[in-house]
Amino acid sequence: MLLAKKKARPKGRTRRAAGRAADAVDARLPLAESGRALLRKAFPDHWSFLLGELALYGFVVLMLTGAYLTLFFQPSMTESVYLGSYAPLRGIRTSEAYASTLRISFDVRGGLLVRQIHHWAALVFMASIGAHMLRVFFTGAFRRPREANWMVGVTMFLLALVEGFAGYSLPDDLLSGTGLRTAQGIMLSLPVIGTYLSFFVFGGQYPGDDIVSRLYPVHILLVPGLLLALISLHLMLIVHLKHTQWAGPGRTGRNVAGKPFFPQYAAKSAGLFFMVSGALAVLGALAQINPVWDYGPYRTDQVSTGAQPDWYVGFLEGALRLMPGVETRLWGHTVMWNPLVPGVLLPGALFLVLYAYPFFERWITRGSGEHHLCDRPRDRPLRTGLGTGALTAYAVLLLAGAQDVIAYTFDVPVHALTWTFRIALFALPCAACWLTGRLCLALQARDRDLLEEGEETGDVRQSVQGGYHPEHERLPLQKRYELLARDLPRPLEDRTDRRAPAHRRFAARLRSSLSHWYYRDRVQPPTSAEQRREIEAVLAGPDEPGRAPDRTDDAN
Repeated sequence: MLLAKKKARPKGRTRRAAGRAADAVDARLPLAESGRALLRKAFPDHWSFLLGELALYGFVVLMLTGAYLTLFFQPSMTESVYLGSYAPLRGIRTSEAYASTLRISFDVRGGLLVRQIHHWAALVFMASIGAHMLRVFFTGAFRRPREANWMVGVTMFLLALVEGFAGYSLPDDLLSGTGLRTAQGIMLSLPVIGTYLSFFVFGGQYPGDDIVSRLYPVHILLVPGLLLALISLHLMLIVHLKHTQWAGPGRTGRNVAGKPFFPQYAAKSAGLFFMVSGALAVLGALAQINPVWDYGPYRTDQVSTGAQPDWYVGFLEGALRLMPGVETRLWGHTVMWNPLVPGVLLPGALFLVLYAYPFFERWITRGSGEHHLCDRPRDRPLRTGLGTGALTAYAVLLLAGAQDVIAYTFDVPVHALTWTFRIALFALPCAACWLTGRLCLALQARDRDLLEEGEETGDVRQSVQGGYHPEHERLPLQKRYELLARDLPRPLEDRTDRRAPAHRRFAARLRSSLSHWYYRDRVQPPTSAEQRREIEAVLAGPDEPGRAPDRTDDAN
């Protein structure tokens, strides 16, 4: 008994000291109250919301593996004779960057595994960002008050493209050198400033001696730092603005129903991190990627056969191959439309549309309230059709970027294949947009039939006239709630004041026309006036932005 009391005294003193220290810290930095609120914050439980976490954990793996590779990589284009352990290249002059990449792959313990995990993590990171942005777009999660967070996400996507290209170019092998040569051609296509920009980036006449040493701090310091800051801002905005959620019983535009961050959601998220890390480790160990020793060191007079960039910039390669070689002489300067249009104007237009789209949809939509419930893609036929058309155009450009490989594999003429892709680039996205819109309307009509008649039971009843009719049963309450709690905006009416200036009348007519084009096709559910008022109450956001109550539950 006495011995137990002696053992308990140090534990008690330690507990009291820890309590006093915690009280002292909380008195100066009130962390307890904010930490308690964060730990109990509700997060909706749906698989589609995990796409952003996949990107986050891919970035974490990239940071960890990149820190290890930094210890051994030499960002220098100084040439020397390679005398390493890879026999086929022994005695060949290579840059220090390429030689250190070979050394990481063959001489550093675990180097090849870490390098391949790093490359696979980069692909998963880009794919997760793309899938997450598509989820946000198709469900309308970019609408007020989340426009700023959408713009942060688009900026992260742009920085991720820059980061991927910089890391892809560092090994100075024949494949990455071909990509740098393409990038230099795009720089030279800029009128007036192209030559100066190329000399600045490459440190002189191509290929120069500075490109690798300049890309290195961009890849390991500048862009990762910006990404880390934007990810932190992105998460802070999610916490402040509340998470979007799917419609369902107990879930409205004024609350957030889901699992508390700790311990339920944190445990699931941690499990996802270990799953992502394990999958990347398996890929790095079993699936070879970017074998630089097969390509050899970069030489300006050589091009790698079948050279293809990583998939996330494959659309740019395809656009370069499909654009005709047209040039124009203006004011003493030659404008090369290829690669200016596909290499500069096309990506610029893409990101301009991505940044502006939330404000465009808000401009043509009746009302400007907050939106906290996710749209089902079928309830926005044109938005879903436009997104599908954009994905179709990307797929065509991605295939066009491998036109030489396709022509060689299937023994078809490159010229005919190029024209096929050119026609498909304009025809297929339009067809995909129209077809997707019709499918969305068909699904809306099916939902209306389910609300009116219910689900088929599989039984058939014979009438007194001898006819056969399938039996239906009423939808469950939860299913009816999900089908009814949807926002179907009406087109704006043209209320142009004829006494207004001409430019104002034109803007009002344009806004009304675009709104009718965007929202004219819809299938109205069978609801009464009272039900419509209830639906509007469910969809309505809080009166004060950012102060909607949270609610945690176990059945989401």
